Formats: sequence, C-alpha cells, structure tokens
Amino acid sequence: MGRVLLGAVADDFTGATDLASTLVKAGMRTVQLLGVPRAGMPVPDVDAVIVALKSRSNPAGEAVSMSRAALEWLRAAGVRQFYFKYCSTFDSTAKGNIGPVADALCEALGADFTVFNPSFPTNKRTVYQGYLFVGDVLLSESSMRHHPLTPMTDPSLVRVLGSQTPHKVGLVPTSVVMRGAEAVKEHFGELRRNGVRHAILDSLSDDHLFTLGEACADLALVTGGSGMAMGLPRNFMKQGLLVPGQTITLPAISGHAVVLAGSCSAATQAQVAHMKSSHDAFEVDPIAIAQGRNVVTEALEWAAPRLSDRPILLYSTATPEAVANIQERLGREHAGTIVEETLSQIAKGLVARGARRIIVAGGETSGAIVSALGVDGLMIGREIDPGVPWTASLGEPRLALALKSGNFGTTDFFTKAFDVYG
Repeated sequence: MGRVLLGAVADDFTGATDLASTLVKAGMRTVQLLGVPRAGMPVPDVDAVIVALKSRSNPAGEAVSMSRAALEWLRAAGVRQFYFKYCSTFDSTAKGNIGPVADALCEALGADFTVFNPSFPTNKRTVYQGYLFVGDVLLSESSMRHHPLTPMTDPSLVRVLGSQTPHKVGLVPTSVVMRGAEAVKEHFGELRRNGVRHAILDSLSDDHLFTLGEACADLALVTGGSGMAMGLPRNFMKQGLLVPGQTITLPAISGHAVVLAGSCSAATQAQVAHMKSSHDAFEVDPIAIAQGRNVVTEALEWAAPRLSDRPILLYSTATPEAVANIQERLGREHAGTIVEETLSQIAKGLVARGARRIIVAGGETSGAIVSALGVDGLMIGREIDPGVPWTASLGEPRLALALKSGNFGTTDFFTKAFDVYG
C-alpha cells in the first residue's frame, strides 16, 4: 500500500461511494473500506483508499475518535494526501461533526490550515459568497430543512462552521476563484496571515472545482463533498505519480435483485413511488416495529416467493409530515434506529436466501446494512447516476452493492440501475 496517493475519511457510507465514483472517473483506482480496517487486512494495489465511517450523526466525541483512528490507519499505509468527506448539503448536528472532526484531523497532521467545500454542481449543489444553494434555492429553503436527523436551517457555511470550531473561519469568494489557482493560493496565504485556519470555498461550476483542486495540491488535508475531490487527481498526474486511464473491472455477480430504501428524502420518495408503480413492494412500518410485530419475519416471508432477477422493493420512506408524526410518537433517534436495525436484519435474511444484487437508499441505512452483512470493503465500478456507482464487495459472498445517498439519483434510479452493473 505504499503507493496510495489519496486517503479519505468519509462520515457516511453513501458519501464515501459518491467520493469513490468521482475519483474513479478522474482516473484513480479506488477501494472503499467500511469502518476502520482490521489489522493486517489485505488491500488491492490502488491509487486511493476511502475509509467509510458511520459518524455523521454520532456524538461529536465519538465521531472524532472514529475519524482519528481511520486517519492513523491511512497514515500507516503511507498515504500522500488526506481528505475528509462530508455531505454536499454540509449537514451535521448542532455541535458538529464537521468542525470537530476537521479540527482533530488538522491537529493529528500538524496542519495549520484547511479548506471546506461541499459544492457538487452536477447535483445542483453550489456555494456563492459562502452560502450553500441546492438548485436555485438556499439550503435553508430546500427539503434539507426537514431532514429527520440533521435538519439544516442556516445556509451560511461560514456561520455554521464557525459555531462548530474555536478557530477563525474565512472565505475564498467567487471573484478570487475566477482568477485561477495562483490567485486562490495567494488568498490562502492572506487568510493564514490573518489567523484564519478554516476557509470556505465558493464554487459554481466544475471548472471552479478543478481550479480549487489545483490550488490545494500542497495542503496536507482537504475537506469537502465529492465534487471538491474532482481536481485532486490531476495534481498527482502532473507529478508523474498517477497513470491516467487505469480502472478496476468489477466481477460478474448473479443472484436475486433487491432494493432497500430507508431514506425519507424527496428524491428517494419519488424513486420509491416510481418503483412501486411497476414492481412488488413491502412497507416497513416503524410503528408496527415499535408495537412488537415481527416485521423482519413478515418481510422475509413476503419476499421469499418474489425473489428473482426482477428487483423487489422493501422500504421505510415517508413524507416529512409522516416522519414528524412518527418521531413525535417514538422519539427521533429511536424511530431511526429501529428502522435501520430492521432493514439490516431483513438484508441479512435476503442474502441468506440468495440476494446478491442490492441497492440501498440512505446514508445511515447503508451504513447499518453493510455492517450487518459483515462487508469489509468495496471495489468501485461504473456510475449509475452522478455520485452513485455500482460496487462489488471484497469478501464472501460476493455482493453487487449500490449505496445511494437519499438525495441522489433520477426518479427511475431503482428500476434502471440493474441494467448498468459493471
């Protein structure tokens, strides 16, 4: 593993596959490891390694501890540059975890400056004057204001990050980014001289991301969504460390096809509705779980005669109003936990019955399911939609997995994805 160029710590599993897809498209052979790797775990000869954690909504102290452990493993692997990946909607709890984790990683690496940029223009996430936009509206006016775990009601990234760190937060505005990488580097220097440790980066297009990537070539730590990593591979190519055009070919995997949806995002709601119109579907009801019904057994008995090459859907996806009602009755954390645990047990039962091609919607749900399945790592393959690739598990049984962030993918994502594996 001495030739690993980029090592990333991601705060959830779908975000990690999103980042991995970006790096693969840029020419980096990439592997995603699920959780801090066990000692002695073999890793293929690759250019980038991403350690995916389930830390986005954990208490800040837990998230910091997990992230530090992941960083130390990557450092021991000889990684040249480090990346902290979070969601393109910058979502976190009131006390973190983006600020505390970034501070901890900077301290561990001896870095006195880093950057923050969740922008992903392809998926309509942009930053202007430090304000995060989702499409044409501010973050606070998007569906993220209703997120069941991390509602985002402030679009100012300078203000949000400033509330999570004791360090000074600055801005690299669009006017500087448009002048090119050298101008951005000069602005970095000015911010540093003014005591700024963290800089929010404006970006409205992919060209801006490539400019920013070039400007960050010498930073020990870069932080952002998957888009911010877009320009980093070019730096390694310029140094002669990365050979363009290399890919990983995923193995052929046959078996039953299943979709498990735990996200309540607007995009996933539309995807569930679209699939339900033409495929068999089973709703996982958190109220039924809380009342003591054996929903896992019910779901597996329902699925057994329907398992085939034609995908079936098992979902716990609802409108913001319905989610709020459930949370009021069960408590926010408990409602989410029992759904994740139930979908995880259903997933184990489906794999035991021959399911090998699986799509999971929702970052928290994906983390819970791959952990329950005992998956150690993923090879990253072909992209289905921007930010969502097919992957193949490293262990046995070999599984084809697509781990989708709740907000990503076209309306027909679930039904078309099985036609593009590879």
